[in-house]
Amino acid sequence: MIIKPGRLQGIYEISLSPRSDHRGHFTRIYDQQLFKEHGLDWNWVQENRSFSAKKGTIRGMHLQYGEHAETKLIRVTQGAIFDVFVDLRPDSPSFGCWDSILLTESNNKMVYIGKGFGHGFCTLQDDCEVVYKVDRCYAPQHEGGVRWNDETLRITWPILRPVMSDRDMLLPTLEEFKRRLDQN
Repeated sequence: MIIKPGRLQGIYEISLSPRSDHRGHFTRIYDQQLFKEHGLDWNWVQENRSFSAKKGTIRGMHLQYGEHAETKLIRVTQGAIFDVFVDLRPDSPSFGCWDSILLTESNNKMVYIGKGFGHGFCTLQDDCEVVYKVDRCYAPQHEGGVRWNDETLRITWPILRPVMSDRDMLLPTLEEFKRRLDQN
C-alpha cells in the first residue's frame, strides 16, 4: 500500500498492492499501522455502499459539518467513477478549490478525504458500486453541500446531462454556502 498526499491538504491517494498467483489475488484494503505512520489514524464507525445503475449518475457534492464532520475512505468495487472533492473548510487557503481522481475496480486506488471537504462522484459505467468508510455516523441535521455544477467551482465533469436526485440538484451554490457559514 502506497499513501501519498494529494494536491489539496487533507486528501491522500492510496494505491493498493494486490498479491497475485494462480488462484487469484489478495489485497490489503486497510492497515491501521500504515495509516498511523502517515498521520491518518482514524476510528472508522460506519461503512456505506452506494450502487448506481446508470452511467452518468452524479452523487454530490455532500459533507457533514460541525462536530459531525466526516473523514472518508472511498474505493470502487465495481465499475469506474470520476471522484471529486471540494475544499469547504472556511479557514483553508484552498477554500473553494477542487481536485479529482479516477477510481475503478481494477486500478487499485482509493482516496482518503479529510474533514471539511464536499465529496461527489460521477459514474463512468453502468452498475457502479462505491464502498466508503466514515469516522462519524450519519447525522442528517448536520449535512450540507454545494451544487455539482456551480459556475465558480468550474468542475470539469465528464457528463453534461447527469442522472441526479432532486435533493442534489437543489444544493446551494458555493456563494450561498459561504453566506450560510458566515451566519453561523
